[in-house]
Amino acid sequence: MSTETHPYLTRLDVLHAAGELIDIPSLVAANTHPWYNQTLCQVNDSVVRLGVVQGEYHWHKHDSLDEFFYVASGRFLIDLEQRSVDLRPGQAFVVPKGVLHRPRASEKTVILMVEGADIVPTGDA
Repeated sequence: MSTETHPYLTRLDVLHAAGELIDIPSLVAANTHPWYNQTLCQVNDSVVRLGVVQGEYHWHKHDSLDEFFYVASGRFLIDLEQRSVDLRPGQAFVVPKGVLHRPRASEKTVILMVEGADIVPTGDA
């Protein structure tokens, strides 16, 4: 994913096959980028992604796919057009398809995302 358009490190390659152990703390510890996403595995027609994030993502939407966010550590905010959702560890939220949103984190935050395998993480054009 180009950092010229968006300053994120997004890895769409599937890191682990079904049946493999996924060591999330090691992946978190190895990351140094302020907005890092790594596809961990594929589950049927969806992927599970790890996000280690701090800062703001841009406003975007996904016209035909929902997006699930689960907070493992830190604090994660999802701005929607009419409100903001404030997520703490152990909390989750689904952004419905077609809804304009902007994720952000004021501190280092670890999230898991579940989304369609063919989703464009930066949003639909």
